[in-house]
Amino acid sequence: MKRILFRAVLSTFFLLTLTGVQAQKQKTWQLSSPDKGNQIQVVFDGGIKWSVTHDGVRILKPSPLSLEGQGWDIYPGTAPVVKVKYRSVTDTIRTVAYKKSIVVNQFNEMELFCKGDHSIIFRAYDNGVAYRFVTRKPGEQVVMQENVSFNFDGDKTMFIPFTSDIRQGERYSCAFEEFYTRLPVSAIPSDTLGYLPMMVVVNDSLKAVLLEADVQDYPAMFIQKDGTGPDALKGVFAPYPAREEAGAKYWINYAVTAREKYISKTSGTRSFPWRVIAISDRDAELLNNDLVQQLSEPSKITDPTWIIPGKVAWDWWNDWNITGVDFKAGINTETYKHYIDFASKNGLEYVILDEGWSDDWDLTKRNASIDLQAIIAHAKSKNVGIILWSTWYAITRDLEKYCAEFAAMGVKGFKVDFIDRNDQKAIRSCYEIASVAASNKLMLDFHGMFAPQGLQRTWPNVVNFEGVRGMEYMKWSADDRVPEHAVRLPFLRMMAGPMDYTPGAFRNRTRKNAVPSNSLPQSLGTRCNQMAMYIVYEAPLQMLSDNPTIYSKEQACTDFIAAVPTFFDETNALDGKFGEYVVMARRKGQDWYVGALGNWTERDLVLDLSFLPSGKYQALIFRDGINATRDATDFIREERTITPGKYTFHLAPGGGFAIKLTPLN
Repeated sequence: MKRILFRAVLSTFFLLTLTGVQAQKQKTWQLSSPDKGNQIQVVFDGGIKWSVTHDGVRILKPSPLSLEGQGWDIYPGTAPVVKVKYRSVTDTIRTVAYKKSIVVNQFNEMELFCKGDHSIIFRAYDNGVAYRFVTRKPGEQVVMQENVSFNFDGDKTMFIPFTSDIRQGERYSCAFEEFYTRLPVSAIPSDTLGYLPMMVVVNDSLKAVLLEADVQDYPAMFIQKDGTGPDALKGVFAPYPAREEAGAKYWINYAVTAREKYISKTSGTRSFPWRVIAISDRDAELLNNDLVQQLSEPSKITDPTWIIPGKVAWDWWNDWNITGVDFKAGINTETYKHYIDFASKNGLEYVILDEGWSDDWDLTKRNASIDLQAIIAHAKSKNVGIILWSTWYAITRDLEKYCAEFAAMGVKGFKVDFIDRNDQKAIRSCYEIASVAASNKLMLDFHGMFAPQGLQRTWPNVVNFEGVRGMEYMKWSADDRVPEHAVRLPFLRMMAGPMDYTPGAFRNRTRKNAVPSNSLPQSLGTRCNQMAMYIVYEAPLQMLSDNPTIYSKEQACTDFIAAVPTFFDETNALDGKFGEYVVMARRKGQDWYVGALGNWTERDLVLDLSFLPSGKYQALIFRDGINATRDATDFIREERTITPGKYTFHLAPGGGFAIKLTPLN
């Protein structure tokens, strides 16, 4: 009898235990965006998986996520969820040097607290979703791997840049400057790395863009084919550098010659980067997305009034190739004084001294033809600031000394180049450079690096980033993919943040007659296409890439691009179709600036200005000339009075238009 009773009690115990385990395994949590359009479902089944739908259309099938440490891991199978906390937030973010002065920050949040010392936060916005891990562990911790997976619902078409421009033969080191490749998920080579941002075409109208935000003291994410299914991708992270070497045979930076087995050594009490999916069923909505700004750490600069973005007369792209002067042009004091005079005459805030003013490896070794102090003094007398180029290697040899020394000389900032990595050490270095530069009131333009991921909000003295295949490649290749690439960028790369595409070419060529040239570089597409980039592209520090000689011969166009602001009070994405055309309106004060870019397809665009306050406006218009299909430099400049309404503009192949609207009293 006792044995039977014992068996009954034991059976009941196992049944209750099994029931508890099954209940835990079957636990599901839901989160919706404020407008109910985006939904996140989180399921516990021995691990944790999330799935995403938009208005009932499934974007992401259940996809596992986890974080593995040295001697610990975050799998809710071993640390069950013990508490769930929900909150809804509506507030505003006052921005610095951004496409709008105020960002409305509205979201619903769900935090799953797991037994022990970690939690997972999910957020749902009207225009996207995100999640991140949070740990509360003592001391420094080693992160072996973060497992990020994206299991799409079907073999979707993707637009993704691959790391083909490898540095030093090391697969995790590249320039992050590739065209976007279009292909289905199943066709991605299994051994190839892609990087963010990238786009998934869910259906004819619905698109999802993968991003990350607030990547601090941690590697950024690559994307690779996941062998678990034909429609699955996974995140890949560069392991921490174990050995670095420097020297001419390793390019102009540090070369990683060995890596550890872990991806990060970091504080055990911290929030990890956000994994983000921006979602839109209307292409134009992607043009005005603020998720990276919303999800990143607020500014650490309490008084940002010294951060003065603006236009830059840039030397490198035009090969210092000025004419009609009485000195030999090149990397010398006389040439830079000429650039300064040009900048002053046209109201440009800065001149960059790009590669060549100093040794690539040592900032103390100056070009004998450069009198830096005389150049800075001349610039100051003309109310023009000087920005200096440096390799990442050179400036980090003695970061605090160089920032203090050059700031004391009157330099306004640095263009830091050839970072070419996104591992934890490189990202930590970027934040350190930003912090030290800020303490010396220096602005930064990061080149040869990954796309921004929120650094620009946390340290707004970082006013621009490369991480894009920009105009520089026209010096080496007249690739006719450029106009289509140029109208993909606002829907993709620009969602991550500012973009130093370096527009402003005035040697404009059609598809048939462009040729590469180092000293007389050209652009593919029309003059008005280049001018519109100053409105469409976000670049608080924006280049005028051509030379003062050609700008002085084209003063009407120069006056326009020099006067377009580089940050705005309001942005309105009027129209756009990914890879085909984009129409953007931006407001500064009472003036509106409207720009449009098109691909190689000639078209008529209807510009709807009904959003403007009622009244009359003086319109200064630059549009493609009737012969722009033959000679891409052909344009029409006109001024007329208009009222809110609809207007039709014709775009030549690779065309565009640029408009300034000033209200009339």
